[in-house]
Amino acid sequence: MDGSTNSLDDVSAGSSVEFPDRLALLEVRLQAQEDEITLLKSSLADALRKLRLHDQQIPLLKQQLISVNPGAARVLNQSFCIDGYSKPCRLSASSLDGLHQPVSRVRRNSEKLSKDTQDKAKQRMPKKAASSTNLLTRSPSLEGRAKELLSNTGTQGSRRGTQGQSIKMFIRGRPITMYIPSNIQNYDDLKMDLPSEKLELDWVYGYRGRDCRGNLYMLPSGEAVYFLACVVVLYHVTKQTQRHYRKHTDCVRCLAIHPGKVLIASGQTAGVDKDGKPLQPFVHIWDSTTLATLQQIGMGTFERGVGSVAFSYADAGAFLCVIDDSNEHMLSIWDWNKNTKVVEVKSTNEAVFAVEFNPSDTNNIITCGKSHVYFWTLSSGTLTKKQGIFGKYKKPKFIMCFVFSLTGDVLTGDSEGNILTWGKSAADIKTLGKGAKETFQIMKQTRAHEGSVFTLCVLQGGALLSGGGKDRRIIRWSADLAPERECEIPEKFGAVRTIADVDGEELLVGTTRNAILRGTFSDGFVAIVQGHVDEMWGLATHPFQNVFLTCGNDRQVCLWNAEEHSLGWCTTLEESGVCADFSPNGAVVSVGLSTGRWLVLDLQTREVMSDLVDGNEQLSVIRYSPDGSFLAVGSHDNFIYIYNVTEGGRRYTRFGKCTGHSSFITHLDWSKDGKYIMSNSGDYEILYWDVAGGCKLLRNRYESKDREWASYTCVLGFHVMGVWLEGSDGTDINALCRSHSERMVAVADDFCKVHLFQYPCPKPKAPSHRYEGHGSHVTNVRFTYKDSNLLSLGGKDTCILQWRVKRSGAVDDKEHPNPSFASSTSTNSSDPGSQREKGLE
Repeated sequence: MDGSTNSLDDVSAGSSVEFPDRLALLEVRLQAQEDEITLLKSSLADALRKLRLHDQQIPLLKQQLISVNPGAARVLNQSFCIDGYSKPCRLSASSLDGLHQPVSRVRRNSEKLSKDTQDKAKQRMPKKAASSTNLLTRSPSLEGRAKELLSNTGTQGSRRGTQGQSIKMFIRGRPITMYIPSNIQNYDDLKMDLPSEKLELDWVYGYRGRDCRGNLYMLPSGEAVYFLACVVVLYHVTKQTQRHYRKHTDCVRCLAIHPGKVLIASGQTAGVDKDGKPLQPFVHIWDSTTLATLQQIGMGTFERGVGSVAFSYADAGAFLCVIDDSNEHMLSIWDWNKNTKVVEVKSTNEAVFAVEFNPSDTNNIITCGKSHVYFWTLSSGTLTKKQGIFGKYKKPKFIMCFVFSLTGDVLTGDSEGNILTWGKSAADIKTLGKGAKETFQIMKQTRAHEGSVFTLCVLQGGALLSGGGKDRRIIRWSADLAPERECEIPEKFGAVRTIADVDGEELLVGTTRNAILRGTFSDGFVAIVQGHVDEMWGLATHPFQNVFLTCGNDRQVCLWNAEEHSLGWCTTLEESGVCADFSPNGAVVSVGLSTGRWLVLDLQTREVMSDLVDGNEQLSVIRYSPDGSFLAVGSHDNFIYIYNVTEGGRRYTRFGKCTGHSSFITHLDWSKDGKYIMSNSGDYEILYWDVAGGCKLLRNRYESKDREWASYTCVLGFHVMGVWLEGSDGTDINALCRSHSERMVAVADDFCKVHLFQYPCPKPKAPSHRYEGHGSHVTNVRFTYKDSNLLSLGGKDTCILQWRVKRSGAVDDKEHPNPSFASSTSTNSSDPGSQREKGLE
């Protein structure tokens, strides 16, 4: 939740922890901070006093030595102890002018503090010492030397050759200090390059059937055409291969097939850029054989998006009709070859579902939608409309769809479950008077379905197919609307959204639960395309097989085969899935839910092996240690719960709890030795934990600078600092993942983009390869176990994209080298809540 404060974090934590315990924890932290400040003041006072003392003593010492023995001055270059320091250091007259001492020396001068306080301070000093520079108000002549004394704590930028060199990045004005690993000798000289690997779109999982109509067609090539997110998919039904048209910049909303069955028109929504400025929607006309774009229609003309498109038929498809998503649903006709608009007119303020040209007359057009069916006539460059008259028949709330029969009749399907046959009626001069015009009226009403008639499809011989919503039935009707055959699709796939004729017998059926079915009335239907139906966040890849698991707000947990591009199994949970991780042995998978509950599923049987609850808030990350002996569960209650794992991942017992974050946990990773955890939180903290030592917070973060991590998914850390754009509000990156080869890092951003950086990536404005395809915020990314593929999840677009990792050579033209996130532009205007709820200030 952008804009929330730390007080809100405290309130949320209070919902899962007793208030006295929380208050006691805050009091302990406050006391520790006060002790630290006292120590810093005392140590600095000691340091300044000793420097002043030595400044006074050294000239006298020089004179005494020279007067006794001129050669004795060389003693100044030998080791001796400064009072209060137990370790000797080398001094000379010149070196005292620029005294450099490790911070640990200052920490050792604390005789005035109790031993317990000293122990606490020794742990906390390196983390907070940078704040001590504001105490340098004593002895202006020594201020410069004292600052150098503290220089090892670092400032923005880098320090070379010192023990405590660090660098800071700022998010919303808040500094985040990261220590530079010992193997980097000169941070300033590091060069950030594009990774040698690139990505190529390999597969699109899913289909947009939940809220779009007329979005599934069959081509003579044997390919089914449909869309999801920003991609139009051409899926070869028998060969089970995919091709992708990827010229759209935001979510595709509608399709139309040219009478020649080769050209395709696809319209998109408008969207907004990363600054909230609207991007213009358009229609692309392209060749389905070559995937070449032939024309871009309507740039700067349409508002919000394109809702419906249709080619004309009587003139071999010379014209294109478009209805946009503005308040007036503007209807425009285009000579698409010339890219010129023939006419434009306001349609209606009500929703419009479909538009089509009359197959025998380009001058006649029909639209339908909420409470209307309009018959349009183009004459002398002007469009006029007549509303269909319902007369004695009940006016339905929605006209869902319509088709032209082979005899020229107009057949509509409505929300009452009826098929209505429309025809022209001569003007009733006696009733309406001289000058009355012909009207379009209902000639016949046929009861078809329980609930709405979602789709109609005319077969080559004149037979009609209708698809139902509530009853999920597909009915075949004769030319005179006598029912011939029917079947019902399984409930798990939802209602019938659209029907595409394959060969007169075999059908493709798109459903409202984002599946495409293939089959016949005789043999039934099986799913050839499936997907999630709501926002997804959970993604995990198997440790040694090319499979991955997804979960989301639709309560579905799905196991996918990345090699066969197929769904292995899908199970329904009682609550939304948020995060997941496979055990290292690959036998079980843990899934974190939105209520604090988490489950362990057997991968083969799908049986629930464990069912546990930690707190009563959403879990955000769940991760096994490298050897599988521990499981860490990060929650929105600010805690990380640690479990012992035994019996091959089938038994879990609470080991401890990591307490110290002041906001909800967002990401965490285990060290390669399985003893430590690095974690991020909603208020940009980077904390380190000694799990093996009892889930203790490591106060001295400097000690973790050289630690090696089994995975790297934390979005904040020295090794991935370069993926952030300067001035970011902290919500721009939802997830990242380092490859198993440790050569590259993939990033999921809030602007519909997937980025590929080199790893490590520790310098600002690092270059990246940028990839488009998602139509909503990208929620997660993961590499498969051999780094052969990258998976990315879309939020509201319910899309899973599988990218092929290419070691060398060019990929398609949607890949752009990108120096920073500044050029990431497109998000979905229909997803105003695309920012992940993160609780940042």
